[in-house]
Amino acid sequence: MTWTLVFVLAAGAYAFKVTGLVILGGRTLPPVFDRCLALIPAAVITALVMKDTFSTGQDLALDARALGIAAAVIAAWRRLPLIVVIVVGAAVTAVVRQIS
Repeated sequence: MTWTLVFVLAAGAYAFKVTGLVILGGRTLPPVFDRCLALIPAAVITALVMKDTFSTGQDLALDARALGIAAAVIAAWRRLPLIVVIVVGAAVTAVVRQIS
């Protein structure tokens, strides 16, 4: 990859973002759009975690990571502190990896 390509791609990304600001800059979005936009970061993070948890390359993988995520979800559902959720997920993953 050359520096010219890097700069061209950076300029394209910047132009793409500026275009959205110019088009929507002075408008007030309806409340339904505001609610949907507020949910996008959580949806993106969830998609990335699920993709990394349940896939290896192009294949579906149900291994220790899946059980660790399930344990962490249960801990979060029980409204345990974040550090406990993380430790539970990591511990379950480690135990399952040691057993199998």
